[in-house]
Amino acid sequence: MDWNQIVEKITPHIVKIETPRGHGTGFLCLYNEDKTFVGIATAYHVVEQAERWQEPMRIEHGISGDVVFLKEVDRVIWSDPGSDSALILFPSSELILPNEPVELLPSESRLPIGVEVGWLGYPGIGPQILCFFSGNVSARDDGRHSYLIDGVAINGVSGGPVLYSTVTDGVKIVGTVSAYMVNRNTGEALPGLSVAQDVSHFHAMLSRIKSLDDARTQKQEDTSHASDGN
Repeated sequence: MDWNQIVEKITPHIVKIETPRGHGTGFLCLYNEDKTFVGIATAYHVVEQAERWQEPMRIEHGISGDVVFLKEVDRVIWSDPGSDSALILFPSSELILPNEPVELLPSESRLPIGVEVGWLGYPGIGPQILCFFSGNVSARDDGRHSYLIDGVAINGVSGGPVLYSTVTDGVKIVGTVSAYMVNRNTGEALPGLSVAQDVSHFHAMLSRIKSLDDARTQKQEDTSHASDGN
């Protein structure tokens, strides 16, 4: 699949996340079992201050132009500062998104060095325009659950999905844009590497959501059996 086809497929899943202190990018990551709430994945630093200070945030779906304003009481944010990952949970009725998320790369999979990946986001130099970027995996940092990528990450693109595609498996989300590390060894800001966190945190959240759904289903079944017994 060519990158233009991948971008066309992924774009409906991407949102812009605005807070009183700036903006970042996010993407549809999950629904719970009955799709009563949705999870938007992003980088933790995009929402950190808004969550700490209970500030509102604005989520805009670029394709439709739909917007949802979320006060602190309207959302739940599950975060992992160590991996710069966060999941914004809110009622799915608030925003019309695709029926199914794009699959995450399995936790046990690792991208080999040298493969090409792409990412999407709303850069600060064009905050209303969804932009595409690409580069090659330079290294895997297992200790930090991240990849170093030979490509550019601009402010505002943080939290955007990093994509990988094969003929066999199709398109997978392999991580989120976290940072751009410039080379300052000479005292100047020279080209560096992008950092992308892998999706391990989001897999953990998916498991947690499934556990909650299973627990709720079991409770409903137990209540139903108890009623039948009476």
